[in-house]
Parts: sequence; structure tokens; C-alpha cells
Amino acid sequence: MTGHTSPSENPRRIVVAGGGPAAHRFADAMHTRGLEGWHVTVLTEEAHLPYDRVTLSKALIEVDYDLTLGHASMWDHDALDLRTGERVVKINPEAKSVETAAGNSYEYDALVVATGSNAARLPIPGAEHTHVYRTLEDVWAINKAITELTAKLGRRIKAVTIGGGLLGLESAAGTERLGATPIVIDGAPWLMATQLDEGAGQAMGRLIKDKGFEIHGGVFPSEVLSDDGQVTGVLMADGRIIDADIVIVAIGVRPRDELFRAAEGEEQVFTLGPRGGVVISDGCETEIPGIFAIGEVANFGGMCLGLVAPANTMAEIVADRLHGGQATFPGFDTATKLKLSGVDVASFGDAFAKTEHSLEIVYADPARGVYQKIVTTDDAKTLLGGIFVGDATPYMSLRPLLGRELPAEPGAYLTAAGGGDAPETELPDDAILCSCNNVAAGSIRDAVNACGTCEGKEPVHDVPGLKACTRAGTQCGSCVPMIKKLLEGELKKSGIEVSKALCEHFELSRQELFDAIRVLELTSFEDILAKYGTGAGCDICKPTIASILASQHSAYVLDAGRGTLQDTNDRALANMQKDGTYSVVPRIPGGEITPDKLVVIGTIAKKYGLYTKITGGQRIDMFGARLEQLPEIWGELIDAGMESGQAYGKSLRTVKSCVGSTWCRFGVLDSVSMAINLELRYRGLRSPHKLKMGVSGCARECAEARGKDVGVIATSEGWNLYVGGNGGANPAHAQLLAGGLDDETLVKYIDRYFMYYIRTADRLQRTARWQEELDGGLKHVRQVVVEDSLGIADELEAAMAKHVGSYEDEWAATLKDPERLRRFRSFVNAPEQEDEAIVFVPERGQIRPATNEEKSAVLISSASIPVRGRD
Repeated sequence: MTGHTSPSENPRRIVVAGGGPAAHRFADAMHTRGLEGWHVTVLTEEAHLPYDRVTLSKALIEVDYDLTLGHASMWDHDALDLRTGERVVKINPEAKSVETAAGNSYEYDALVVATGSNAARLPIPGAEHTHVYRTLEDVWAINKAITELTAKLGRRIKAVTIGGGLLGLESAAGTERLGATPIVIDGAPWLMATQLDEGAGQAMGRLIKDKGFEIHGGVFPSEVLSDDGQVTGVLMADGRIIDADIVIVAIGVRPRDELFRAAEGEEQVFTLGPRGGVVISDGCETEIPGIFAIGEVANFGGMCLGLVAPANTMAEIVADRLHGGQATFPGFDTATKLKLSGVDVASFGDAFAKTEHSLEIVYADPARGVYQKIVTTDDAKTLLGGIFVGDATPYMSLRPLLGRELPAEPGAYLTAAGGGDAPETELPDDAILCSCNNVAAGSIRDAVNACGTCEGKEPVHDVPGLKACTRAGTQCGSCVPMIKKLLEGELKKSGIEVSKALCEHFELSRQELFDAIRVLELTSFEDILAKYGTGAGCDICKPTIASILASQHSAYVLDAGRGTLQDTNDRALANMQKDGTYSVVPRIPGGEITPDKLVVIGTIAKKYGLYTKITGGQRIDMFGARLEQLPEIWGELIDAGMESGQAYGKSLRTVKSCVGSTWCRFGVLDSVSMAINLELRYRGLRSPHKLKMGVSGCARECAEARGKDVGVIATSEGWNLYVGGNGGANPAHAQLLAGGLDDETLVKYIDRYFMYYIRTADRLQRTARWQEELDGGLKHVRQVVVEDSLGIADELEAAMAKHVGSYEDEWAATLKDPERLRRFRSFVNAPEQEDEAIVFVPERGQIRPATNEEKSAVLISSASIPVRGRD
């Protein structure tokens, strides 16, 4: 891709060798500073525009995912010339030119080498049968191999990743999302040993194992075994063989410094580091003036580092120096923040407390897999570093304070210890908020208040605008929550209303979007996105809109393209468990069940070998069902007169009840009948979060109704209605909304309450938090629900009546339609095959998922459990 007109006369010629993220950042930095009098030629051996390697895992899961950095239109500039398929093979310092593998020569006035690194290879037999994890072609090949092997073998394949660092765990997580069993082999005694100390590494290992990963640490592989070219396993140095169908090597990278190495018989001109990489000055220049090196190929202070932040900083420094500046490289920022298979991990600064006399303040809970550590100076005042695993919420507050005096006691930031949220911190203007792009808090404040950064444009009052203006949050994204927090703080100081945008794709809040969809009667995500959104949507807006559509139309949640919007559990109409199996929860209204239905549940549990447990909501949960078994199990339950309990959805879960006046000598009213009526009325009602109810027959409160979103308690005067309670991590007691109600009024008020909540709450907001944040709190709710202050009572009641009249059990609807049933296959090309990776062990007369250690001595596999049509 080249410019179409000639640049200015006699421009200074810059040649960039390499076309990765560092090269792109340099070209972008030159473009931002102005290209008048310059011509930049970027030579890249890859066939693609520069792309984001940080998010490479997205292309592993979805091969069509676009990772292109920035805007492709940048390369249309007259003074920017990107040439793909051009690999630089030689530098001629005296002639000031480079040669490419295609035989072309390019002269330069300044040369910037950004060749990056290669994936390290294993020097063991069988390594030729392995994959590496480095480029788009690499992840596409892995995706293709897993997809084809799964279809060929007709089972869940075993994907071994060798390497337990950042890349290795990212690769393993990707294979798991593609349906493979993830197995990690790491020579270090604990995972991510470069970033985490032993305590944190052990916590990380526990959490990853709980996600279904198999971990083999502290031992190295000695051979990759294969049969006729097909991988069969990995032979370990201790003699063990780990079964494998595919092996991916992610053991680190090696600087691509061959351009700086002298050919045989020639004098070595450039100085190389002991472990590779060309040595650079703090101006990112090699010992030959006019030749710069940036990114992973550059060795500074004896180190080469494959992180985004230092590469970007180096690119900016070279651009600054070429424009006459004197910027210097401050050294490597090794901060890391990521989420692997739902596990939060963060490490920054002097994480290993190597500073003399430093203090380590640690909270560890091995049972929960939580580890938090803060490193300070010996007076416990200045922050030197930290590590967080399992709960990394303090990271964003602490990371910008590195090297500064903490505003509170260090222990106050160990939130997992039960001390509440981390202290509120007013960041100094020079505190670095986004380390990837070296953006300080002051730059964000400037953009929010009077955007001098963007050449006099209007102040920026939303996160997407701040990203575009300052570049903060545009790479790894881990700083976005802090950007949003800082933005909201600045807007509040100015008396400006804080944006309630649902996400970066929708400027409307959930409430505004709900009303817009209702008024315009929109029924598809595509229409809603076209009308009110931008981009392709994300994992915030897609499930939210799916929930809104379901609550307004009561349509089958997986039809008309809505299946791709749902979370994992909704797509399977069941809760996925840690071992990849699912739970089955039939509805038991009010906790009342006949002996015949109890027998049916017991018979099904025995037939399919399921673990049974009575839940806190007075239901019976059956665990251990495979995906392809779900239709058969539900067919038998529905034939017996039962239906889905919707334990998987953000909807009504249960209505718990005591036996009430029917049996109990203290009972005042019939709590069981009321509970059953309420559960059958509100079943299937989709909402911003799960809903739970309770009905107690007297003030003794055996049904714990005041711990529910809606609680009903019988008195001699009638029913008392309580709202806004919940258990969980942040428990809240429900508050009295109205008292002494008859049956009809009680139901009317609950109808209004639920519908008002569904219309106005934020995504994933429980009723307790919703009530707290409403202007006027409970008083406002009472005015709307009881007094009809907004004049919408009839409308709310009509909406609930529509839901009640259109309710259809989702599993009954699924079983009627062969197309819907196609979703419930573990392996598309082999629907009768079972997943051999699912293994159980006996315990207390039932089964439970086997641990990784127990799987080597299988006692019960899922294949041994009889299903319909067998035995």
C-alpha cells in the first residue's frame, strides 16, 4: 500500500525494518508530529497491515477477527509508504541502505529497526510436530488443527501448551474456548514465574485448575511423541507420558537481531546483549548514528522485553528525537494486568521485593485462590510494587502511585482481607494512568476539561472520545476502568451529569435503550445496533439487549439470531460446571413437590448417573449432565409434568416458602399457595439480574423473605410486602413497601415493582443496589408502585400481563423443534460420541468431578454411565 502523490521535494528518508506494533507506533508518532519534510518507508515481511499482538487470542477463537492497529487510512498519506512482503536481510551502514530478500535496495537518512522477535522453539525430538503462538498465521493454524482434529476424532481433543507464562496461558485459554481440554506443561515450579512469586503462582495454579485446566509444573518435556505424523503425547523428563492430540510451544521469544550480526568473516559492528538484542542508548540509538532500534529487538540495561508499553515509549522517543527533541528512555515498565479464563492477575513494580529493606504486606487465602501483596519501603509509606491474583481490584488504584507515598495504610488496599473497597485516591497529574501509551492522569483531566490535546476541540466527556484523543486504553485496555472513574470524577467536579452509556457501542443507558426498543417495537439486535449503536457490539451490550428483548417479547431466547447474543449458560439453557458438564434444575414452585415427581427425579438421576443436591431455594439440582444428554433428560422431566427452573438465566429463580397455615400451628396465612401462585406468575421473567422471592406464613420468617428481592410475610392484618433484599457477597435486608395487603393488591404491587425495576435498572444490578441509587430511594419506589406518582401503573401491569399470557417453557419449546435441538451436541460431526475428558469419582454414595491427579486413575468416566438407547 503506497501513497498516490509525491511527497515534498528532497524529504529526509526514514526506512523502518519491520511491520509490527512498534513499527506502527513509530509511523503513527511521525504522522502525529507532522510529516512535512519526511518520507517514511515501512518494510514488513508479513502480508498484513500492522496488527495488535496483545489481542492475538481473539483471532485464535475467531479467525475473521480484525486486529488491525489504528486506521488503515493512515497509510494513504503521501509521505507514508507501507510495503508488505518485503523482509530486510541486510544493513549497509556506510552506504546508508538496506537490502531485502526480494533483491530491492532502499536508501535512508535514518533507519529504525523494529524486527521484533521470533517464538522460541524446543530443542527436543518431535518438535517439528508442534505449533508456536506468535503470528496470525500461527493462531489460524492452531484453530484449523483443533477444529479438524475434533471432527476427525469425534471427541474433545487434548491440547498441550508447553510454557506457563503469559503467552502460554493465553494460548491454553484459547484452546479451551475452542472446545479442547487445556493442558499446561511448565518447567518452572509455579505459573507465570517471571511475574509472580511462589504464593501468587500457587494461587494462580489453583484457580486455573478449578477452571478445568490440567497443570504439570516443575518438570521439562524431553520429547514430543507422534504416530505417522499425528501427535500422541509428550514424554516428560521424569518418564511420564502426557497424552496430547496437539502441542503448542509458548516458552518465550528470541530477539530477531540477525540484521545486527556480522556475516562470517566480517567485523562485528554492532554491540549485542548477552542474550541477544542490539544494545541501544537512552535515545534508542545504536552505536552507529542514525540507526535506531525499538521494541523487542532493542537491548537496554541488559534486557529485551516483549511488552507493549516499552515498545511504544521507544517509538515515541525516536520520533521525538528525529523532530529535534531530547526525550530519553526511562527503562522498562514491567507492569502486567490481564484476565485468563476469568482469573484476574496483576503484577507491577518491584513485585519480588528486591529493593533493600523493602516490606511485603501480604494477604493469602489458598482455599479461595486469592493472593494480594503490596511492596513498600521499610517505613511502609512509599509504594514499590505489588502482585494480585484472584482479586486484582486494587491494581488500578495502586499502579499510578508507583514510587509515591501511599495516601493510606498499605493494608487498606488488601481488599480480599475483608476490609472493603480500596481507599479513594486522587491521582496526581503526573501519575501514569495508561502505561502502554504513557498517558498521565493530567492528560485525561486536560481532555475532559478543555481539550488542548486535540488542537482546541471541545472538551471530551466520554470514554471513546478520551481513547481517541489521548490514546489511553487503546491497547491492552486494563486502564479503561480507571479512565472511566477519573472521567466521572472530573465531570462531577464541574457539575456535569455523568454519562450512563451502556458501553462504547451504545451511548444510551440500559434504561434509555429499554424504552427506545419498547416504543419503536424493535425485535432484533441488528436493527437496534443500526438505530442506536456503532461497531459490532461486545460482551456487555449483546447479553443486555438479549435480556431486554426477552423481557419485552417473551420470545424463545435462542431464535432469530439471539442465540449468539447470550451468555454461555443461556446458550445451553443450563448452568455449565467446572468440569464442562451441566446442571439440570426443574422448577419446584414454592418448594412443594409430589412423591411421584420426587421418584421421577430420583429415577433420572440414577439413570444418567447425576449428582443430586437440595438447593437453598427449595429445589433439587442434578449435576454432571453432558451437553448432548440435556434434551433426553428434559424430555423425561417434561413428560412427568415438570418444566425448566431457569437456574441459568437472569430471571426469576425461586419463591421460597414455609408450610404456612396449612400445617404449621403458628401459621397465619397460606404461604405455600401464595408462593406457588407467585412463582407460576413470574416464571421466565427476564430481568437485569436474577430475582428471588420468599413467602413466610408468620412473623417467625422461616422462609427468610427479607433476604430476597421481594419478600412477603403474613400478618393478622394481611400480607406485608418487602422489597430490595438479597444475600450474597453484599447482603441487604428488604425494606417494607406496604403492609396489610389482600392477595389481589399484593400481586398488583409486585407486578408494578418488578416491571419498574426491569425498565430502569442498570445491567447486572440487583434490586437492593437499584433502590439505593434511585433518587429518593424507597420513598420514590413507594410513590411509583403504591401511589402511581408517574401515572404508569396501568402500563406496568399490562406489561406483566403480557408476559404471563405469553409464557412458554424454554425446554418444552426446544424439544418441539429439531433445529433447536441441533445446538445440543458436543461434537457436530459425531453426535453420539461422548467426551472422554469428563471423569467422575465416587464420594458419599454419589459422584463428583475428578481432580487432575485423580484422572490418571479413572474410577468412573462419563462413558460408563448408561443413557437412553444403550444397555
